[in-house]
Amino acid sequence: MNIAGRPMRADAVRNRAKIVDAAYEQIAAHGVDVGMDEIAQAAGVAVGTLYRHFPTKTDLVAAIVEHYVDAAATDAEASYTRVLSGSSRAVDELIEYFRVVGDSSAEHVAVKSTARSLGLDPHPGTSGAARVEAALAGLVAQGQADGDIRPEITVDDLILLLTTAPVDQSAELRERWLQLILPGLTTR
Repeated sequence: MNIAGRPMRADAVRNRAKIVDAAYEQIAAHGVDVGMDEIAQAAGVAVGTLYRHFPTKTDLVAAIVEHYVDAAATDAEASYTRVLSGSSRAVDELIEYFRVVGDSSAEHVAVKSTARSLGLDPHPGTSGAARVEAALAGLVAQGQADGDIRPEITVDDLILLLTTAPVDQSAELRERWLQLILPGLTTR
């Protein structure tokens, strides 16, 4: 929706998506100091088009973070759906979700750093975050019912672990971290 409450035109939707993608790539490559002009050029749009969609860099980075959180929510919901269908166990889905989020977060370190430098919460309380929490609550409840997840574990515990994971480390060290925390989460 645009400001007047009308749906955006198809070209405006495409431009917005191109800008968000280009901004992510530019921030990942060049950090917080990348200019809006460089982002517009990378997106293949005029700088005025960028500013119509995102009046400030803070608005643009918030859109990138929201996109990232929505993707994490989609992944969490897919994990929970597989558990509900009986195709996998909650504990296995939870462990894999930690891996996926760790890898994705490692790719987004520059964006998270930029968000913090602009005063944004890199883990905002958006509808995407609520979706993540709901799916994780389902995984925890099912894992506890199966006897695979410790009864004292809460969604808040998982969020704490996910938001403090060593995402600035190599994949091997992130996997080692996961193996170290699993005894505190699971009964295996």
